Amino acid sequence: MALEWVVLGYAAAAEAIMVLLLTIPGLVGLRKGLIAVTRNLLKPFLSVVPFCLFLLMDIYWKYETRPSCESSDACTPTEFLRHQKSIMKSQRNALLIAAALVFYWLLYSVTHLVVRLEQLNQRVERLKNQD
Repeated sequence: MALEWVVLGYAAAAEAIMVLLLTIPGLVGLRKGLIAVTRNLLKPFLSVVPFCLFLLMDIYWKYETRPSCESSDACTPTEFLRHQKSIMKSQRNALLIAAALVFYWLLYSVTHLVVRLEQLNQRVERLKNQD
């Protein structure tokens, strides 16, 4: 199961880097290429959403089927430690899922706004040229 989390981590990191590159001022020369690349990658990155839902269901299933060690005297110390590690991993993975979904939403929104801004700038230039 670790491979799924690595893939999701890389996808979230790629989304974060693309959002960062699109929002950094001063990259005017690269902006058109970045916009084209990002727009072409939005559809493949949409697969992150069902993948995150699948991993979220996996976390829920593990939570429901894990043995309960509510007090330290109900389990052995190793079982209690394993239970605590499992809870911490589930919380970390849930944060990774949330980050991947938020970064996808940000990437989509920022790309849409940048494309709209480019279209409006072109329209202003055409209106200035007509006058």
